Amino acid sequence: MCASFAAPMKSLRLASLAFLIIAVASVHAANPKDTPDKPDKSAAPSSDTPLPDPVAVVDGTPISKADLEKEFANALASAGKPASDLTDAQKQQGYHAILDDMIVDRLLRKLSADVKVNDADVDKTVAQIKSQFPSEDKMNEELKKNNQTLDKVKDNIRTSLKEQQWIESQLGDKTAVTDADAKDFYDKNADKFQVPDEVRASHILFAVPQDAKPDVVAEKEKLAKKTEARIKKGEDFAKLATELSDDPGSKATGGDLNFFTHDRMVPEFADQAFKMKVGEVSDPVKTQYGFHIIKVTDKKAARTVPFDEAKEKIESYLKESKKREAVTALLASVRAKADVKVNLAPLPPTAALPPMAPQP
Repeated sequence: MCASFAAPMKSLRLASLAFLIIAVASVHAANPKDTPDKPDKSAAPSSDTPLPDPVAVVDGTPISKADLEKEFANALASAGKPASDLTDAQKQQGYHAILDDMIVDRLLRKLSADVKVNDADVDKTVAQIKSQFPSEDKMNEELKKNNQTLDKVKDNIRTSLKEQQWIESQLGDKTAVTDADAKDFYDKNADKFQVPDEVRASHILFAVPQDAKPDVVAEKEKLAKKTEARIKKGEDFAKLATELSDDPGSKATGGDLNFFTHDRMVPEFADQAFKMKVGEVSDPVKTQYGFHIIKVTDKKAARTVPFDEAKEKIESYLKESKKREAVTALLASVRAKADVKVNLAPLPPTAALPPMAPQP
């Protein structure tokens, strides 16, 4: 299933598989010396371990092998990962991760069956999904590629919203954050609220390609120097940035980069900006991106963010943390109370993936 169309519960299956693929890739990237000169037959895709049918039984209702294979194939398609790239062991890990989510999904469907969802809420979510695509034709193309229809997407959204509402109804005040909670976090994490020196600057960039020939570099530098001279003769910096800068991210705002710390910019740019005075305009500065003319517009000395300024963000962070913990505990309880039998062969302890808990 395409991630853009996946309801939150469904997207967990892709997340589980993506987690697996990224984890495997990270291991190989972190241990390049372990790669043999000759192909390692043990790492190549092997013949698949047969899946039992059914793969699980949830409160007396089976989950078929075909259903699991379908969800697995959908997740692979959405991740753009062909099954042939995975070893049998990796496939088994993926099957387990996806099956865990399917089991929870079955249980939540049953528990949330009587929850009412407004059509307007479904339509709002559909509209949000549509906005992710440049055109309706592109959206329909993506639907077709993932063997989906808009009606199926709406059904998945409705189911997911029902499950989310049921979960929310069970959380009660478990996600509440008090002023005391926020202040305690602030006091125990003082280092997180230290802000180093900051500079606000604007720039005009004359971009130089990495493979530019010397004559192109010289021409760009010449243009930068001419522009610097125009500024120092009194022409408006912001106006020239809008007209001449090759930085699409800042030219529309007159070259403004807002406030930044030293480590947010490439060294040559940061070194120059931080030693300048407010209102000063630099000579052309060469970086990997080209030549910059920099104007410093403001400065902030290093400071500690006061609690009152940080409070809202702290409360939001703590609330999300409590929600994750509460949802994880709730779903563990739901599964523990259910009659669940998994027929897949157990994974080796080192291969098991952590359960992926859906978020309301």
